[in-house]
Amino acid sequence: MKNFLKEAIITLALVVVIFFGARAAVQTYEVFQNSMLPNFYEGQRVVVNKAAYWFGDPQRGDVVILKAPSGVDENWIKRIIGLPGDKVSVSSGVTYVNGVALEEPYVINPFTYSLPECAVPPDSYFFLGDNRNASNDSSKGWLLPREDVIGKAWLISWPPKDWSVVPEYDLEQQLTAAANQSS
Repeated sequence: MKNFLKEAIITLALVVVIFFGARAAVQTYEVFQNSMLPNFYEGQRVVVNKAAYWFGDPQRGDVVILKAPSGVDENWIKRIIGLPGDKVSVSSGVTYVNGVALEEPYVINPFTYSLPECAVPPDSYFFLGDNRNASNDSSKGWLLPREDVIGKAWLISWPPKDWSVVPEYDLEQQLTAAANQSS
């Protein structure tokens, strides 16, 4: 009986540690808006890797869950376009980072607005939705600090027909290739 009780306590302690460890590293997010169409839509559930940025910084092209900039208690899903120190602009439906036009295969619907060059301050990020004409994002004038980035979208977990890993687009490679061509 003594061994059984000891093993039950150890097992319970392990369950508690694993549960709280998982809660600190992973959470789910329900998409509540259509700003990321056609890649994410209202009602989908996304598994968020909150540990993704514990030892590294968010990267250009990452789809992230972030705190809403308006101060309301909401989380939004957006794509990181500009990193600290970048210059971002939009002209005739093309997004430019540091003067380089981005190829953005995840943007399906042409967008119509233009945005003058914006310098991203240190420790801040520039976010855009994939559905650019219907997204409240950094094109509206707001940027967010790193601490407002909750985590990286990792898996689409609901509905089951959409179950998949969130695709990654290496926007950094585009900028590096453009810089190498101009050298």
